Amino acid sequence: MSEDLFDNLRRQMMAEIGAEAVLTAGHTGRAAFSERVMRIIGGMPRHEFLPVELQPYAYLNRPLPIGYEKTVSQPFIVALMTDLLEPEASDVVLEIGSGAGYQAAILAELTKRVYSVDIVEELAKGAERRLRRLGYENVEIRIANGYYSWPEHAPYDKIMVTAASDLIPPPLLSQLKPGGRMVIPTGIPDKQSLILVEKSASGSYTTREILPVRFSELEDPGEHAGVA
Repeated sequence: MSEDLFDNLRRQMMAEIGAEAVLTAGHTGRAAFSERVMRIIGGMPRHEFLPVELQPYAYLNRPLPIGYEKTVSQPFIVALMTDLLEPEASDVVLEIGSGAGYQAAILAELTKRVYSVDIVEELAKGAERRLRRLGYENVEIRIANGYYSWPEHAPYDKIMVTAASDLIPPPLLSQLKPGGRMVIPTGIPDKQSLILVEKSASGSYTTREILPVRFSELEDPGEHAGVA
């Protein structure tokens, strides 16, 4: 497909994200997302993060498969989670669930550095190659069980989790910097919610349920721990 056609489809996708933000504002408290977040998502070539046969569908407002029972998340959910994180240019961010690298690329545009973890070796290596090809030098990817986070670079200003856990993993809470924010889906497979976690300067936590969601599950603790 031509870049002009992709541009048209991207504009349509952004209009749908804006409309869905209005429709879900009663749950999220946000009838619109920040101009900065929307500008980056609107300029991101989502088709570059998909298999060739799915690229014509890249700008549909829906999740799309990337293999290994994983997906590139729905653009509205990506926008919502990114906006809830409130990324700043000086932030060091941890992402759990590299997938194809789409969310990491968005975070890389908005923050100082991104550390991203994925347990599927093929996805992690593919995301790393893709991000390098697209010129992202401020993203580092590790093959590991995301439940345990990436302690070497902690604490993190922000944490983005794109796989669901029944409960919020304690290692992620401990590696979030005081004053930081984490966005994470939690709950059993058929009843997940997107949760915003805020850590106070004193180290206490508050959580807020944002929206019902459906994500693949985070690996159980003890399985595939450490670097592959």
